[in-house]
Amino acid sequence: MATTFDWKIANLERETSDGYVFTVHYTVSAEDGTYSEGAYGSLGLERPEGDLIPFDSLTEETVVGWVKEKFGDEKVTEIEAALQARLDEKHTPTKAAGVPWAN
Repeated sequence: MATTFDWKIANLERETSDGYVFTVHYTVSAEDGTYSEGAYGSLGLERPEGDLIPFDSLTEETVVGWVKEKFGDEKVTEIEAALQARLDEKHTPTKAAGVPWAN
């Protein structure tokens, strides 16, 4: 089964005077039907030029778009590839822990 990646927004930090969002807290989850993995991060945003979207009018889709745009395609691919590698390790482990006499 193909892995699906889901980008979500966990929280936003903003200025109360005008709603300018200066920090985005995001999560990325990866699921392949058997296993799942996740990542969490924060990203600072510069104040955009021109009019701001009113805070109450922001959608998760819009803010996820900001995060992906700020990262760029290469970084988005890197994050998703790291999650995929962790899923792959669960399917075919290359490392283990334990002692041979603990049966």
